[in-house]
Amino acid sequence: MGSVKTLLLTLLTCACVSSSALAELKLNVMFITLDDMNRDSVGVYGSKVKGTTPNIDKLAGEGLRFEHGHVSIAICMPTRAVWMTGRYPHNSGALGFTKIKPGVPTLPETLLKNGFMTGILGKTEHVVPSRQKAFGYRRDRSEMANGRSQELYGKFTAEFLGQVKKADKPFFLMVNAHDPHRPFDNRKPAEKRVAPGDAPEFDKNDKKNRKRTRGDYPAPSRIYQPDEIVIPGFLPDLPPIREEIAQYYSSVSRADDVVGRVLVELEKAGFAKNTLVMLKSDHGIPVPFAKTNVWRHSTITPWIVRWPGTVKPGTHETEHSVAGVDFAPTILDALGVAPMKGMDGRSFLPVLKGKKQKGREFVYTHINTIASGRSYAMRSLQGKRYGLIWNGWHDGETPFKNESMSGLTWNAMAKAAQNDPALAKRVKHYLYRAPFEFYDYGEDPDALNNLIDDEGHDKFVTRYGQELLKVMKKTKDHETSRYQKALSKIQ
Repeated sequence: MGSVKTLLLTLLTCACVSSSALAELKLNVMFITLDDMNRDSVGVYGSKVKGTTPNIDKLAGEGLRFEHGHVSIAICMPTRAVWMTGRYPHNSGALGFTKIKPGVPTLPETLLKNGFMTGILGKTEHVVPSRQKAFGYRRDRSEMANGRSQELYGKFTAEFLGQVKKADKPFFLMVNAHDPHRPFDNRKPAEKRVAPGDAPEFDKNDKKNRKRTRGDYPAPSRIYQPDEIVIPGFLPDLPPIREEIAQYYSSVSRADDVVGRVLVELEKAGFAKNTLVMLKSDHGIPVPFAKTNVWRHSTITPWIVRWPGTVKPGTHETEHSVAGVDFAPTILDALGVAPMKGMDGRSFLPVLKGKKQKGREFVYTHINTIASGRSYAMRSLQGKRYGLIWNGWHDGETPFKNESMSGLTWNAMAKAAQNDPALAKRVKHYLYRAPFEFYDYGEDPDALNNLIDDEGHDKFVTRYGQELLKVMKKTKDHETSRYQKALSKIQ
């Protein structure tokens, strides 16, 4: 534990040190998650939109940021199940919006048994919802302006940390911002917003005016205009899309406000120096070609680690690929707690300490069952440059449909495609896919050019296909036999 451990050993030799002082030197964990935030929305990760995330950028400057940090599955609830179990979905039981199997151990329960206080702010319905006692302290989004109020996140962070001091125990606090998930910010000036508590009484019979009676979310520190933003490269630049992405970036700003506020409370409580802070998004932006898929921009997210005395400030880690399945093993390893049984991931603690670690060339990502209950089996193996995708659900007739198609973006794309052959082809690909896709993300970061039939990439397709088969077999993926059969047709 670096300098913290050294200081603790020193203090143990001094009989005059109080138990509360010793408690403050134990290593704690604050895990901050962002909901549906694309990695390229973050300033330190090269955001083309100015001023998006000053607080997250500051955190990165005080620690390490991974260049190749992924989630294992780009859907809200199952990705959190991966974080909490260290298992892939087919080994935890949480293939989609389903519960973790009863016999599978979880990170918060394990930490509770080892003397830690556990707390959670937001996303309580998505983080081990079947284990009601996993978190000793809980605050739901309904208590924090639907998970959008930096003031309330700050208040409850301070309340939890106050309880920690009284209990004289180390802690694990999971802070889940609900931004920038839909509904996006309405971009109203702060002075024109109606607080939820000040909104007119809800009239169940007035369907037309229902939305207006719910009040507005708190204003973010920065409200973006459509002409300020940059459209992601995997989307067309159309006026309705500009409006929706401006709403999204305003929500990004509010998520950053929450991050800044909880870190201030951590500092005020005196725990900043002995707390390992990790920050991560659960997946990419909720628009077509990102969330609920396995393209690179679906699963690559900001992943930042601040650990005073152990992680060198300002580190940009570019050599190793890490995934959501590695989160729990790493936290347990850092805390000196025995690993949970059955984990598929492995600790990247050596990487945090500046060492090299073998076997981190690829990440293995999934889609299984989505929120609607539909099954769209997808598997991907991603390296630092290339990525292979298998669309197990592809049959040429079944269309893809998910929540990311519910906003302004998909409707604008579908309408414009009627008079734009190139966009029509793009829309068709999103709806029906191909059995396999292969991308050179180094040259084509937005996955616009499928190279699966390109002779110049045959050797890469073969290697990635076989490597994906190995990991599927090793982890006993239930889709292995179907994948192997499909692979035999192209190799």
